[in-house]
Amino acid sequence: MIPRYSRKEITEVWDPKNKFQIWLNIEILICEALNKYGKIPDSALKNIKKKAKFDQHRIDEIEKEVKHDVIAFLTNLSENIGDDARFVHQGVTSSDILDTCLSIQIKQSLKIIVPELKKLINELKKISIKHKKTLCIGRSHGIFAEPTTFGLKMLGKYCEFKRSYERLLEAERNISVCAISGAVGTFANIDPRVQEYVSKKMNLQSEKVSTQIIPRDRHAYLFSILGILASSIENLSIEIRHLQRSEVREAEEFFSTKQKGSSAMPHKRNPVLTENLTGIARIIRGNVLPSLENISLWHERDISHSSVERIICPETLILSDFAINRMTDVVKNLVVNKEKMRENLHKTKGLYNSQRVLLKLVEKGLTRENAYRIVQKAAMISWEKGEEFIELLKDEEKVKNHISEEELKEIFDLKFHTRNIDRIYEKVLK
Repeated sequence: MIPRYSRKEITEVWDPKNKFQIWLNIEILICEALNKYGKIPDSALKNIKKKAKFDQHRIDEIEKEVKHDVIAFLTNLSENIGDDARFVHQGVTSSDILDTCLSIQIKQSLKIIVPELKKLINELKKISIKHKKTLCIGRSHGIFAEPTTFGLKMLGKYCEFKRSYERLLEAERNISVCAISGAVGTFANIDPRVQEYVSKKMNLQSEKVSTQIIPRDRHAYLFSILGILASSIENLSIEIRHLQRSEVREAEEFFSTKQKGSSAMPHKRNPVLTENLTGIARIIRGNVLPSLENISLWHERDISHSSVERIICPETLILSDFAINRMTDVVKNLVVNKEKMRENLHKTKGLYNSQRVLLKLVEKGLTRENAYRIVQKAAMISWEKGEEFIELLKDEEKVKNHISEEELKEIFDLKFHTRNIDRIYEKVLK
């Protein structure tokens, strides 16, 4: 990943140095297990653990010749270990090392991502509580609907990200597996106890049935969840972007003193962070399909998944971490304009009470069809001419015949629309 969209801690997980170190750890654990079960002498194990080192540049040199990364790695180990290197990689296949390493790298990445997601959830909780009673107009199809609160908007996002958090924990458990089962997963040349030993030492589950590889439905499950998480990030980003529009301005990204919005127009304050997150979400989501296609491999294994994973694994996890971290900063520093929210509420001319008037007329004995026609007629005049909805209703004979002015006043009480907000919060935050 390019540095612009990467954070150092998670980038290091996917650095070749970390990968080779994990490979080495796995190979040594296999040797320990084989020693435990009488396959490697004590002296050889001691020598292997003492001398087993790798040189990344030397591995690259060897790979140019042999065209195989694991063989290049093992050759480099042999150069350092000497004769006892014959005990290394005994009875296992490359994918035993590669796949177990991938499980560890993913797990290491999730150990960074999961706490970051928790921070985002906490910020959403804070802002939802702070603005629990901050009234604003709700919109459907982008059009004025009925009043809600900004806090309730954010509470919905809090619940959405909390669901992703729970899914991600399950995905982490599901992907944390080890396979040391040999060329086609039969343990023909390696004692099954070796896999159990390595799994336990690396805090992984032991794969129940592998072929030559760990089944790719495990990886696809994780990437699907990351795709959902990315869509939630985009969902929140779009909400903020819409609220920052010049004609709305109910909320906006923090704009620092020296920040510039446009090279041409000095007045611009653009929602660049959430626009950026919308774009990143597309990449993360786009990587879900290749992960699903990687499930379908020939027989016990082919290599068609390998090139895909070398790209999408680091890219998706690094971008997910970056996106979550950036969204946390956006929410934490979000500027909420209560005055604009009130102003936009007033712009509706009270039209958000149309359903209440409709229901009151039905309650008074009118058919729903007749009531709808009466209310819609007044609403359209209000919409087109900018007149107060309540005044038009007061002048409408068919309304006056059924609803008194006192009842109309009660219908237009704004507090009605938020009377159940506390119940929603109690249910979510209990």
